[in-house]
Amino acid sequence: MHSAATRFTLLLILFPLLIGVWRLASPSGLELRIEPIAGGAPLLVAPLDNGEGFTLHYIHSVDREPIWEIHSVDSAGRIFVEEERFVMVGAGMGDLPGRGRWTGRGGLQMVEGMHYPIGEFVLRIGSPGVDHTILWRDTRTNLSATAAGTAALVSAHPVKRYYRIWRRLSPHAATPRTGAVDDRKALAAD
Repeated sequence: MHSAATRFTLLLILFPLLIGVWRLASPSGLELRIEPIAGGAPLLVAPLDNGEGFTLHYIHSVDREPIWEIHSVDSAGRIFVEEERFVMVGAGMGDLPGRGRWTGRGGLQMVEGMHYPIGEFVLRIGSPGVDHTILWRDTRTNLSATAAGTAALVSAHPVKRYYRIWRRLSPHAATPRTGAVDDRKALAAD
């Protein structure tokens, strides 16, 4: 039989280990994934901090003007449209009455403050020239350059801390490498 001192020492050793295991298995951020519906390797896998988002940028296929759709992702992985920026409302672009405020700045029209829930969605990736591009952190991933004509599911999911640590040490092959473009400069330049 173990003495009280031995049991206490054992608890002092096991307690921090249990806390560490619990922390590794707890949620820690999110992962944005863009995957072909027909299967195959992901087109983009991007770690997201809680509250972080991404922007979908493309050229409207009819009026040939740029559009930015700025998205946020909540801690459960739900995707929201927060803002849209465009030169003019093009064909097929619906109006969402009561969603956001229409403003303008720098030659662009904007609908700000939308926080419109869309959840995961299917993106039909346009041909080069439409240039469906994901702006994330300081990167740009032109999906049209590599997957034109593909129907892809855009989704976000919470991830565990151990997975996030592993992906920091060994990024997914479809994770854009940061350091290329500052999103704010990209939004202003396009």
